[in-house]
Amino acid sequence: MFTLDCLTPVKDTVLAHSQLLGSNSIGARIRIHTTLSGLPELQGVKIAVIGVPENRNDVDYIGTTYDLNGVRKAFYQLYQGNWNCQIADLGDLIVGATPADTYHALKSVMIDLIMERIIPIVIGGSQDLSFAMYRAYDEIKPMLNVVNIDSRFDLSDDTKPINNRNYMGKIITEKPFNLFNFTVLGYQTYLNPQEEIDLMDKLFFESYRLGSLIKDISSAEPMMRDADLVLVDMDAIKASELGVRQQQSPNGFDSREICALARYAGISSRVSSFGIFQYRSFEEDEVTSELLAQMMWYFIEGVNYRIEELPNVEDRNFQKFTVLVENQELVFFKSVTSGRWWIEIPFLTLQNNKLKQHSLLPCMQSDYDDAGMGIIPERWLKVCRKNNV
Repeated sequence: MFTLDCLTPVKDTVLAHSQLLGSNSIGARIRIHTTLSGLPELQGVKIAVIGVPENRNDVDYIGTTYDLNGVRKAFYQLYQGNWNCQIADLGDLIVGATPADTYHALKSVMIDLIMERIIPIVIGGSQDLSFAMYRAYDEIKPMLNVVNIDSRFDLSDDTKPINNRNYMGKIITEKPFNLFNFTVLGYQTYLNPQEEIDLMDKLFFESYRLGSLIKDISSAEPMMRDADLVLVDMDAIKASELGVRQQQSPNGFDSREICALARYAGISSRVSSFGIFQYRSFEEDEVTSELLAQMMWYFIEGVNYRIEELPNVEDRNFQKFTVLVENQELVFFKSVTSGRWWIEIPFLTLQNNKLKQHSLLPCMQSDYDDAGMGIIPERWLKVCRKNNV
């Protein structure tokens, strides 16, 4: 499937460290790309880890380089849960002569993995790498839902060369236009210009402030359930949770909350790739590496607990509820198996209908409860309005 041309093996120092670990640790069970053995056999692999040490398009780039040895050591020493999926570490993507070359290589590897039903976990690097991950789907899916856990929208001036603050603007404005929905979880208002907040509204995209999510972190689960690509900016984590040299904000998600979000992303049977960016490696900063490794662990645990389910009136595993609100009939479905909820989107036969196969929207029981009190769910309204544009 792959050639050795674009991937470098895991460092021998990391391999030596893994040899000292217990037999039930991830390091003892994972398939690893090594100098001696080359790329591992991918038959039966469900999840593949790829490091991408590319940060030249970071707006704060000052010529620094870094490695992912600390993350790998921290990840390998964790104990595997009651998992039945095989993991592989493919090593690091070789940084190209230009960032565009790195994007191209990452996109190619992503396509190969996703087509083989292997979920890539990409560890970066600056978040403009998200652009390459997104473009990998051009040849895979006609429409895409993206969830970004971030304190910023990253919609800055898209007429400038791509960087980690405007890559989302590039995704929205450059062809092919295959972005159906974009959701930002945990944005902080004072870090975003008003015009970007207004643009999110104008495009009917979804955004949830940090304060509203930390009141009930489980409210993020329906957004994850509807995502294809989930991205995490480490800057969304508050500084007190990380090493002292990290450049994060004093406000943000704590370690428990970010791990919960990673698990929700893994549980979603629709999520086919996961990226964590803006990692900065420093000596004697084990805390940041360990948190990133634990985020990976929770994502993988989520994947192992996935349930493939989609509401069907004929299926006894789903209960159907109909609520009349303001002369509008809202149809809800509840899974008897998992307890998860969906709301039906009216299917319009207009030629420009964007929904087509997106006629069921994940939701929470609180949306059903609100409908019973005459309140129409905001997410439902936004999707319906977008469909009529």
